Amino acid sequence: MLFTVTYQGNHTQDLGFLLHKHPERAQQFSLSYGKAYVFYPEVSDERTTAALLLDIDPIDLARGKVGSTEGGLFDYVNDRPYAATSFMSNAIVRIFGTAMSGRCEQRQALADTPLNLTATLSSLRDGRDTALAKELFEPLGLTVSAERSLLDERFPEWGESPYITLKISGTVRLCDLLNYVYVLIPVFDLQKHYYTSEDEIRKLLDHGEGWLADHPSREKIAKRYFSVKKSYARRAIDILMQQDPEEEETEQTAEQEAAEEQAQRTPLNTQRMNAVRDAVLKSGASTVIDLGCGECRLTSLLLNEPQIKAVTACDVSVRELEKAAQKLHIDRMPAFRKNKLTLMQASLTYVDKRFSGFDCACVIEVIEHIEPMRIPSFERVVFEFAAPRTVILTTPNREYNANYEHMQENALRHGDHRFEWTRAEFEAWTAHICEQFGYTCEIGGIGEYDAERGYPTQMGVFTKHG
Repeated sequence: MLFTVTYQGNHTQDLGFLLHKHPERAQQFSLSYGKAYVFYPEVSDERTTAALLLDIDPIDLARGKVGSTEGGLFDYVNDRPYAATSFMSNAIVRIFGTAMSGRCEQRQALADTPLNLTATLSSLRDGRDTALAKELFEPLGLTVSAERSLLDERFPEWGESPYITLKISGTVRLCDLLNYVYVLIPVFDLQKHYYTSEDEIRKLLDHGEGWLADHPSREKIAKRYFSVKKSYARRAIDILMQQDPEEEETEQTAEQEAAEEQAQRTPLNTQRMNAVRDAVLKSGASTVIDLGCGECRLTSLLLNEPQIKAVTACDVSVRELEKAAQKLHIDRMPAFRKNKLTLMQASLTYVDKRFSGFDCACVIEVIEHIEPMRIPSFERVVFEFAAPRTVILTTPNREYNANYEHMQENALRHGDHRFEWTRAEFEAWTAHICEQFGYTCEIGGIGEYDAERGYPTQMGVFTKHG
């Protein structure tokens, strides 16, 4: 990803003093997620451009799980290496931190002077919201240009790219321009690559000092900057609006915030695994097969339960099973756990005798990865041939996706999902299973409830007749 700053005027080579980076020397910086390079593609008395090139290594991201919440292939195939995201914000503050503070001992007068500057960000995701760039930067007195191209000129029916090349220009101090970009990149991206703590409130206020409080979209900026921390956004907005953030809240508000914070501290996947484990125990099962086990998060929980005597973890991917074995620490696993466990490679769309004989089968966030044409085969494999007494299945609720600001309209929650059901579609599918294969089903939900859209995760607990 590339970020450039161009200074036009007289003696523009002084940009090197302001950025504390010499125009005649390229510099390299090592970061935990890759490398950054600062160089000057053009230098003259009338026009000088400084470039910050960020080269992110997807292998480093996957090793450290930096900026990754999906797991699996998503760790390696995503837009983090080339899209302007919080990685770029982090690089800007680390490499141009002194310039952002407005300090320059050798050219302090120049640092305090508004200059004719242009900043360009390549591959900035705006979710195809064509008005967002102007809404954010024009109130700051900047001229905004956002260029978007087709995904592929050979296939215009694919539509336009979700990424823009953003160019902002105006007469502005360099420190102000850098702070604008630093704050507003995460407002576009809605996804930070690091854990968001309370320190982020102070960062936002510090880098937004002198302009954010007066911005007509300050509430939107705060909410999108803290897209997964609503309470942080509220506190930042209170401060920006000069309200007392320490003002005593009503008991109801305090309870709501406490519940919200608890939900935020407990990731949806953790809530999901705990809910499925509890459903397995409630069913009375002592032998369980975890179909599409992935890295065996559910299997790991079940191995701890005295009620569970045997767990078979099955996945079509040998690589996932290898990762699971590492995460489970099989080589030093206590005997009482190791004796319960079997790892098995198999496909859920082909009949396999090894699937039979279990009290309970768990299919957690798997069915949405199967091609719709193969769903009938999956149904027969699980409900007709394996036919355990209990089947516990979870899948996303597509209606709830509207609650995720970072998601585009009609997008799916994961790049490998083939479909996602609404609540009505899931209910219709469970009714079909019950009628065709002799089960009853209790439908529930997991995660933070929305009165209009339901739960983010749907769960069906199927019980065999007789």
